[in-house]
Amino acid sequence: MSAPTRYGNTAIALHWIAGLAILANLAFGLYMVDLPLSPAKLRYYSWHKWAGVAIFVLSAARLAWRLRHPAPALPDAMPAWQRRAAQASHHVLYALFFAAPLSGWLFSSAAGFQTVFLGILPIPDLLAKNRELADVLKIVHRTITWSLAGVVALHVAAAIKHHVVDRDDVLSRMLPFIRPRSS
Repeated sequence: MSAPTRYGNTAIALHWIAGLAILANLAFGLYMVDLPLSPAKLRYYSWHKWAGVAIFVLSAARLAWRLRHPAPALPDAMPAWQRRAAQASHHVLYALFFAAPLSGWLFSSAAGFQTVFLGILPIPDLLAKNRELADVLKIVHRTITWSLAGVVALHVAAAIKHHVVDRDDVLSRMLPFIRPRSS
């Protein structure tokens, strides 16, 4: 049995759903953070936290799928340093997929605002209310989410570079509407 030349439909769907959810929640977080305190801002924080919970669960599903379904091999012509960089950046992305919502959950817990997913399911606080710790965790959460945004930007730039400059199949094997040239 030969190695796959592209990701399967489930991996592609999980990639794009998670990617779009993460980008949307990053943008939404940036939008809402500087709004004046109001009932709308409190509602937006709830929505942001709900999205974070969903992203956390989706990331777990994505990681479980990935562990059972290896990625297609990278192009033979790809230099070893790029292979190592791709592997390292994917590990960092997965770590940040979990660290961003987890740090938000810790921040919310320490700030004394329990998350009630979809307004129905209370998510237990991980920490007791502690204003000083909440201030630190707010910075941690922002740092992690900005790091995630940066690594996502690097991921997108690398994919485009492979498609436009290297003209290899690295990007097309994750696109649902383009078949790799080598298949």
